[in-house]
Amino acid sequence: MSRVPRHLFVPDNVRENAYVDVPLPIGEGQTISAPSMVAIMCDVLDVRDGDSVLEVGTGWGYHAAIMSVLAGHGMVYTVERLPSLAMRAREIYRDLGFINIDVVVGDGSQGLPEHAPYDRISVAAAAPAIPQPLVDELKDGGRMVIPVGQYYQDLYLVEKADGKVHTSTKGGVAFVPLVGKYGFK
Repeated sequence: MSRVPRHLFVPDNVRENAYVDVPLPIGEGQTISAPSMVAIMCDVLDVRDGDSVLEVGTGWGYHAAIMSVLAGHGMVYTVERLPSLAMRAREIYRDLGFINIDVVVGDGSQGLPEHAPYDRISVAAAAPAIPQPLVDELKDGGRMVIPVGQYYQDLYLVEKADGKVHTSTKGGVAFVPLVGKYGFK
């Protein structure tokens, strides 16, 4: 995490708090997750060199940048529904020289089938239930982390092994809602 300058992934008006362990507003009603939450999600996912990773909810791109460092020679595909946020993330990646991240504007709750299947999927917004398209795009042996719930949310680990899906919870969390076909309306 020390290789990714978090202060460049937040607006100027909250930059002095960039390294405080709290979520921060990034505009359009969205937030950047607290550094500890990004660390927990990355730890649960166990992103490794060469992994193909799908992220849902780019924001300004901090979490995807962390995963791109962990994925090394792999690729991170990140989907953001708000064009202004996706554009900002692209600018930051360009300025910092991140070359293994592809930002796509779209409904991440529907997945990103053109690059599937994925070794790892990270969802940075709370869904009402685990979206089936994301489960379908997970490789056998793959892992997904996703917050589920509306008023109270649990962080779920979804693992696919031998064609079967196993879920476990990793604790309570608070995220903005996942908006889209398989999210909240």
